[in-house]
Amino acid sequence: MEDAGFWDDVEVSQQKMKDLKSLKDDVETFAKLQQQFDDIETLIEMANEENDASLIPDVENELEEFESVFESIRMKTLLSGEYDRDNAIVSLHAGAGGTESCDWASMLYRMFTRWAGDKGFTVDVLDSLDGEEAGIKSITFQVNGENAYGYLKSEKGVHRLVRISPFNAAGKRQTSFVSCDVMPDIEEDLDVDINDDDIRIDTYRSSGAGGQHINKTSSAIRITHFPTGIVVQCQNERSQHMNKDKAMQMLKAKLYLLKQQENAAKAAGIRGEVTEIGWGNQIRSYVMQPYTMVKDHRTGTETGNVDSVLDGKIDMFINGYLKWQSLGCPAHMDSEEQKEY
Repeated sequence: MEDAGFWDDVEVSQQKMKDLKSLKDDVETFAKLQQQFDDIETLIEMANEENDASLIPDVENELEEFESVFESIRMKTLLSGEYDRDNAIVSLHAGAGGTESCDWASMLYRMFTRWAGDKGFTVDVLDSLDGEEAGIKSITFQVNGENAYGYLKSEKGVHRLVRISPFNAAGKRQTSFVSCDVMPDIEEDLDVDINDDDIRIDTYRSSGAGGQHINKTSSAIRITHFPTGIVVQCQNERSQHMNKDKAMQMLKAKLYLLKQQENAAKAAGIRGEVTEIGWGNQIRSYVMQPYTMVKDHRTGTETGNVDSVLDGKIDMFINGYLKWQSLGCPAHMDSEEQKEY
């Protein structure tokens, strides 16, 4: 930074500033953790020397906080993927099931935004389509924060909900599915050639919030890539040109990821695509009746506190996935193959 030409290339200099902040935060977190460890040892020594049992709750509280921070640092060391540090673009699509599935999509969106808020991340909605009666048919949003993609890549796949539907007059238990796709927001200019004949660009009227401007102009953009079937949409920006640039960036990122893979199975793993939003493809089940349980079918991680999970407490599943992935389990295996592995 002391170099005279440091700010000549703004993009490079800003990235270095970002890297510096990340390193400083890591060092600061470690220093606080070391100090807390020393304080816990001191408390234990005082309790032993004075035979003071009243200090035990203080030690337990300090130790619980210490273990939580330690675990988060340990998980961060598992984020070594090329794009793990990037922001994440998440897309949710309601499966068959009408209003119930649309409501489930809105519940998942709330879960992810709650999780992002707890992490200090921000969320920008890029595109959304409301359900006919309630909920969300589909939504694409960007989670901004360090390692957002590294954490949220664990959420790619189909999420299954089992509950007594509030939209079912008969009060019967119902199963709903929502697919979740996660990709990194790759900021650099990617060397991806896209043939104009291979894409169709559609404009449509934005449906989200934003006042008179966004509702009265056809500024939203949808790009369809015929060879791969990839469809990207953006209606977040103020102008059609900005939405087109963002949608093209998303398309290039998906095509670039595909290009980097050695085979179609790995490509499918990164894209997070699921051929059918239904039975047999779910990565995680959320059961509210007749018992309460959330279980990840890949890692075996589970909890009975469904309400807490739906309030955004999904770190146990993210951490479980990162540990499981670090063992080298291939992403393209089906659930039974993964369990055997």
